[in-house]
Amino acid sequence: MRADHVRIYKSVHTWTGILSGLALFIAFYAGALTVFKEPLRQWSTPPAAGMQPVPMDEAQPLIAQALATVPPSVRATVLSLRGDGAIPRLEWQVRAPGADDHDEGAARHYSATLGADGSLQVREQPPSRLVEFIDVLHRVVGLPVDSDPNRWVMGAVSALYFVALVSGVVVLLPSLAKDFFALRVGKNTKRMWLDAHNVVGIVSLPFHMVMALSAVVFAYHDQIYALQDRLLHQGRWSQSSARPPALPGAASARDPADMLLPSQLVRIARQAAPGFEPTALHYAQVTGPRPLVRVWGKHPQDIAPRAMGGFAAIDPYSGKLLSADYLPGAQSTPNLLISSFFALHMASFGGTAVLWLYFLLGLAGAWLFYSGNLLWVETRRKAQRKGVGTSGALPEQRRDTALMAAATVGVCIGCVAGLSLTLAAAKWLPGRVQDMAAWHVGIYYAVFFASVVWAFFRGAARAAAPLLWLAVACTLAIPASSLLGWLAPGAGAWADGALLGVDLTALAGALALAWMARATARRVRSGPRDSVWSAPMRRKESE
Repeated sequence: MRADHVRIYKSVHTWTGILSGLALFIAFYAGALTVFKEPLRQWSTPPAAGMQPVPMDEAQPLIAQALATVPPSVRATVLSLRGDGAIPRLEWQVRAPGADDHDEGAARHYSATLGADGSLQVREQPPSRLVEFIDVLHRVVGLPVDSDPNRWVMGAVSALYFVALVSGVVVLLPSLAKDFFALRVGKNTKRMWLDAHNVVGIVSLPFHMVMALSAVVFAYHDQIYALQDRLLHQGRWSQSSARPPALPGAASARDPADMLLPSQLVRIARQAAPGFEPTALHYAQVTGPRPLVRVWGKHPQDIAPRAMGGFAAIDPYSGKLLSADYLPGAQSTPNLLISSFFALHMASFGGTAVLWLYFLLGLAGAWLFYSGNLLWVETRRKAQRKGVGTSGALPEQRRDTALMAAATVGVCIGCVAGLSLTLAAAKWLPGRVQDMAAWHVGIYYAVFFASVVWAFFRGAARAAAPLLWLAVACTLAIPASSLLGWLAPGAGAWADGALLGVDLTALAGALALAWMARATARRVRSGPRDSVWSAPMRRKESE
């Protein structure tokens, strides 16, 4: 390939990466955490938050009474199942009229249990929404609300991300055979970072291509479906998939007490897909003419269409299997193909090993965007040196270079510190504040914006090491909270030995951040004086 063409692709790669890099750092770092969404949810949920578990079939009176009283606007009442078949809770959401389907802040959460006299007791139970907030950060690249406009922003960022991937591969192709696994460690720090950036980028390229393309589809899926319906189906597709309104008097109101037992519904789903492990039952419109129960769960050897698994749709009165289109282990070939795209993005296949692989790839992806910005800043320094020629004078870094360096430090490290602190706060907020969801959002953004302001105020060099030590302290607060809950249960926190992996992973992350903080401090003290990452003791030098 001609050298001038390579230079064009290099410029495209650089600027698309710069424009999308900071947003993608947040998306990838938060996305790495959401891989272990359920362990994090259990880690952050107080033991006393749920009702006393009861055997599955003994919950039938509770189910019948609750389903007969929930408002008609409730889409589904959720019956969660534990591994031993017990029922820890029955819950539902009531959404504000006209609220966005993805806006979890617009929903009020209720749970139901039976009193000692057998009467139904309903209480509003605001959840922490911690895991959902982290997922929102991932899905809308750091923006606070999962709305259509924010998802469109995410789609635009993902499109730039795809262009950066393709152009980066083209740039690397001429030297791929020679430099693929070259990691030249030495005094030339920029060369070492560039080698590491290239190796990580090429090795994880299939993962990044899947993330970029699937994220664009997720952002614009409504528009894609509407265009497909109009061009290919002449508007008949949406009409055929819509449920016709029920006719007055078409069916008398059903009595939930006549429904099949939860164990019978679970058995029907397992018969349709041997090996399927149910985790929840979603009851929808069971008192109307078209009752439905979705038996959600996972299959250890099969692909699931969603992160939480897949489901079998069953008539709760007759036991008829209404649909297995989204049932792992029983999907048709076309549905399995579509589910594969979701599974590849959400790691809903392959079990625990794939989850850990995606977690590490997510962290590596975040580092890829961080290192890309560092390389751009260092490249500006090299260009400035050429500008001063052989005069020997130290070049003064351009203002845009200094601002980009400060933004990189503030946004990336602020995201890490903010997520760590809001995670640790999950052990201390229950019972002390009313709206835990608002507190989690407030804690994250307070740390995030304070870090960004500090980075711009102090400059990248003087802000980087203190911010990294802040991230170390915030990340250490995660295992420290569990440890304190174990040593002093009366303090309000709690510990769960079954979820020790969350604390150990946070401890490993804190150690890695501490190593980065020390290395950064050395770079600040002894790095090249014309670098924005260097802040030597100028007062001593002038004496």
